[in-house]
Amino acid sequence: MPPATFLRETAGGSLLSVKLQPRASKNEIGTPLGDELKIKVTAPPVDAAANQALVEFLAEKLGCSRGKIELLRGHTARHKTILLHGFQPENVLRRLALDK
Repeated sequence: MPPATFLRETAGGSLLSVKLQPRASKNEIGTPLGDELKIKVTAPPVDAAANQALVEFLAEKLGCSRGKIELLRGHTARHKTILLHGFQPENVLRRLALDK
């Protein structure tokens, strides 16, 4: 499998580039789209509900607390950069089941 260009190692964790699709029929991880990973959430993009749903969904998938997931960029956009504190890229791929 080619390296995941949407996931980069950084000091203290990993940076995840996401294209978020709000108002989806269910919460799910989609396919990589170039340098971003598509993630769908059911929440609407109103009052940061989609961002909150994204953080909660990632915390559930990664088996960690919401505090380990920090939205760095893209608070009002579909394209987001997320810092996953204390995670190595290979662990993220395994927990998100993307290394099949």
